[in-house]
Amino acid sequence: MRDARDIIIRPIITEKTNDLMAEKKYSFVVRKDANKIEIAHAVEKLFNVRVESVNTANYRGKLKRMGVFQGRRPSWKKAVVKLTADSKPIEIYE
Repeated sequence: MRDARDIIIRPIITEKTNDLMAEKKYSFVVRKDANKIEIAHAVEKLFNVRVESVNTANYRGKLKRMGVFQGRRPSWKKAVVKLTADSKPIEIYE
């Protein structure tokens, strides 16, 4: 099994994710090949919380041009983790 720090890459901090924190939902950029079970175990291990559910979404990299040349931004995967009602909030967002 992979290490939890390899699965969770970084948190996503935006206005929308700040609003979701009131519902105990937290967003993370995760490895593209990680599944929901691995993500839930990684969040529980790193932050000592209980996970109720995990929703994931795959995002394709946008096409970008620089004059004649074009390329793509990297593709990535987002996970929205909902904590149980009796779980404490994650301190990284505070």
